[in-house]
Amino acid sequence: MMKARVPVLGFAAFSGTGKTTLLKRLIPLLKANGLRIGLIKKSHHDFEIDHPGKDSYELRTAGANPVMLTSSHRRAIITEHEQTREPRLEEELAYFNQTELDLILVEGFKQEQFPKIELHRPALGRPLLFPDDPSIVALATDAEPFRIRANIPVLDLNQPEAVARFILGQFFNS
Repeated sequence: MMKARVPVLGFAAFSGTGKTTLLKRLIPLLKANGLRIGLIKKSHHDFEIDHPGKDSYELRTAGANPVMLTSSHRRAIITEHEQTREPRLEEELAYFNQTELDLILVEGFKQEQFPKIELHRPALGRPLLFPDDPSIVALATDAEPFRIRANIPVLDLNQPEAVARFILGQFFNS
């Protein structure tokens, strides 16, 4: 990723596999190892972070673009795309402040080529992604390890500590 100043690691899987669930458990483990974590999540839905009746919404719908909401607790920048299109991770990284990060985790963008861990639950009946995606660096699954033949590391999806150890070893030699 040309726009990345720090390692970028994605989590790729079909909807309902548990990407967000794993990330919610994984992020505190990585932070406990001293890493500053950023996250980019791709949504397949239109979304609003401000709402009708709020000043920011009214000013944005009046034509201001971008709009920054800021307080003593957080900042959000809302930028309208001029044309509806699928976002590209490389473009989004250009807008992502990386100056105080050690690692950027990405949920989604599974079609793009960057290091990813695939999440797979055989019970969902979906195909494996790694055989057709050389950028997948590991497979996290709830299947018995011997049931999946892989030329990449196979991790236990239900053991976020093992996934954290893999990330630390792969990207930070820990």
